[in-house]
Amino acid sequence: MRMQAGLAFEQAPPFALPLRFFLSAPLFLLAAGVLLAVAPDALGSRWGLRTFALTHLVTLGFLGMTMLGALTQMLPVLAGVPIAAPRAVAWLTHAPFTLGSALLVAAFLGAGAAAFTAAIALLGAGLAVFGIAAATSLARAARGDTVNGMRLALAGLALTATFGVALALPRAGWLPRPPVWAHVDAHAAFGLLGWVLLLVIGIAYQVVPMFQITPPYPRRIARWLAFVLAALLGLYAFAPWLPAPLTYAAEAGIAAVVLVFALVTLRLQTRRRRKLPDVTLDFWRLGMASLIACVGVWLAARLLPAGAARDALSLLLGVLFLAGFAVSVVSGMLYKIVPFLAWFHLQAQLQARAGTIPTMKDMIDPRRQRMQLRLHLAACALLVPAPFWPPLAIGGGLVLCLSAASLWLNLLSAVRRFHACGGRAA
Repeated sequence: MRMQAGLAFEQAPPFALPLRFFLSAPLFLLAAGVLLAVAPDALGSRWGLRTFALTHLVTLGFLGMTMLGALTQMLPVLAGVPIAAPRAVAWLTHAPFTLGSALLVAAFLGAGAAAFTAAIALLGAGLAVFGIAAATSLARAARGDTVNGMRLALAGLALTATFGVALALPRAGWLPRPPVWAHVDAHAAFGLLGWVLLLVIGIAYQVVPMFQITPPYPRRIARWLAFVLAALLGLYAFAPWLPAPLTYAAEAGIAAVVLVFALVTLRLQTRRRRKLPDVTLDFWRLGMASLIACVGVWLAARLLPAGAARDALSLLLGVLFLAGFAVSVVSGMLYKIVPFLAWFHLQAQLQARAGTIPTMKDMIDPRRQRMQLRLHLAACALLVPAPFWPPLAIGGGLVLCLSAASLWLNLLSAVRRFHACGGRAA
């Protein structure tokens, strides 16, 4: 496998540190499937409490958990600067983030103000520990396209958390409850675009050429795309106080950035040097196609007057972005990152000659990966029309449960293979 120049693999943290995040994430996706199966009305209204619970199971529990694990691994490797006290940071991030995410979902489902208070404290503590450690590392890192993307994504995470706390405090009984729909939009925009998409863009500059054997991203795209998206999001945050034409211009600019990233990525994938079938490539293609579809749905929603049809399109936009794009791309990354880390740490620990330990491809059976992709596709196929006919969410939720369980078992099989070969994760 080709290694990218400038990657500091000797600074990689112990396998166990990112692994705890990676193995926890699919369990939240499984919980999201259960919620959909028992409460299909979670896709019936944008403003329902069950909708908020479902959204945070995916965004905090699955995406957030995976991305914190990815940064734990990639900050030392891609940025070249290790996180100080990585074991302590991982423990003090993972435990409160896991419990806080679960409590926040429970609070939305009726656990009460005390659950909101506990969730705020735990999530705030976990994210503060990680944010300070990551920001300190990134402050020492040399400039680079991936590092810049990470820095901007970390700022997006901080803003997402700030808006989230502002929204949760009234529910916890600590502040009066003012009209906050504009804050909800800002929280969602920074969370989905300023944290998830910006981090995917930054990491894609390395993992797409490295793992998918493509040419690098065009220099101008890699240098400017993340900055342009961050600037447009900053403008969009002031939408309630801006003239309507300026708000529309910011939204159109964000849509253009999304299209550019998706189309350039798909173009690079057509030029990959290795033409063998690759399930992770299919996950990425599904993700990029979903991003393109997001732009079309956004445009359709902007052209419709306020009403039930526009609300349904807003929910469809969320399904396409979260399930179609984010879950797909993150699943594809997990199927590359976890086998690679297992292989890499075996090489480092055993000093094995080529052929004496499993290859990356052997860490997880490709047929099982393909089966999980099919389950994920089936779940998406059921969930996409569910905003227009919520009963479909029951079937979509059940299939999502199977897909999440399959993902977890596949990742676990790589870990078992790692230990069977004599590897030490800690």
